[in-house]
Order: sequence, then C-alpha cells, then structure tokens
Amino acid sequence: MRFQSALSMLLIGLVAAVPALAGVEEIRRAESALRVLDEMNAAPDQRIPASLLANAEAVAVIPDVVKAGLVVAGRHGKGMLAVRGEDGSWSNPSFISLSGGSLGLQAGVQSSDLILVFRTRRGVESLNRGKFTLGADAAVAAGPVGRYTQAATDKHFKAEIYAYSRARGLFAGIALNGAVLGIDDRANATVFGDDVTPRMIFDGEVRRVPSRLIDFRDRLEEASAQ
Repeated sequence: MRFQSALSMLLIGLVAAVPALAGVEEIRRAESALRVLDEMNAAPDQRIPASLLANAEAVAVIPDVVKAGLVVAGRHGKGMLAVRGEDGSWSNPSFISLSGGSLGLQAGVQSSDLILVFRTRRGVESLNRGKFTLGADAAVAAGPVGRYTQAATDKHFKAEIYAYSRARGLFAGIALNGAVLGIDDRANATVFGDDVTPRMIFDGEVRRVPSRLIDFRDRLEEASAQ
C-alpha cells in the first residue's frame, strides 16, 4: 500500500512538472526579448526614438533572427508582440514567429535582433486573424534611429510598420519586405493554455502570465516613456 501511495505521488508530481518543462523554451525566448529591450534602452543615441514608441500601436521583438542562404536568402525567428490597450498601457505579449525569403546573391549566415514598431491597428488585426506579409499586407519601412531623429526614411509617414535590426551592438533601420509574421499558437498554448486566443492575451483575459512576460510588458512601458 505504501509503495502504491508513493508511486501515485510520484506520478502526480511528474504530471504537474510537464507544463513547467514544456514552457522552458518559451521563457528563454521571453528572456532574450528582454535582453534586446534592455540593450536598446542602454544606448540612447543609437536607439528607437521614444516618441515613436510612445505613439506605437504594437511592438514586436524577435531576437536572434537567422538569415541564411546562398542564392536564395531566408529569414527565420521567434519572438513576442505586445499591443497598446485602450487606456494607453501595453498588453501582455503573445508569442509570434517570422519567416520569409528574398532572391539575391547573398551568402553566409547572419543572426541579428529585430524590432517592428506598428503605427496602426491594421497589422495587429491581421495578426489576430492568423498571419500577414510585411510589405504586401502592411507597408514597412526602415525606421529612424537616435534621440532626436525624424523619420527621414519615410518623410510622409506612409509606412504602417517601422523595422529595426540590431547587429554589432547598434540599432539601424532595415528594409524588410516579403517576410511573413504570424502568431505562434503552439507557444501560446504551452504558456497560456489550449483555448487561449491572441485577443484574449492582448485583452488581459488570461489567468496565468509568467513573470518574464510581465517583465517584457513593463520594460516596454519604460522604453516608450523615456
């Protein structure tokens, strides 16, 4: 009887541990996204203008985007996206993925951090419905950098999304057309639960939110307030 009781307790412990173990990769992704935001805030002269972040409708952070190819270059990465609430605060983040390619005589492999700043809600609504293509479903432009820099790359503010790449310690605007951005439903299900939708995450209708995801939201609040 004691053996059966001990075995039952062991099985219960193993079952309880499965969700925690399953979310390890997602928590590491959140920590990597936090690193990108911290490094951006630490370099005021080479960072995304706070005025742009203050008026953004959503921000996506995709660490360690890998660009690889010989004749056909491709990009792939996983990150997080938070949206602006009606009260002006940032939402809890949803997990997202980026993939896509472009033709060109490019060789080698390059890893860089990527930040996307959404200026309208249209791209966010498209994401809520699944995925969309940068440059086709939403106009994207290389974003301005610096404390007082204006959007010289898009003088008429026609772009719906500004794209930034961080390599060698510096942030710079980047042309990013043809890449597909989508919700990472598997990661969201692992962290938030099987029946949780992106809209529920953005609207604060989830019960359990890991502390590192809350840190991401708070760090974004700090960056847009500076």
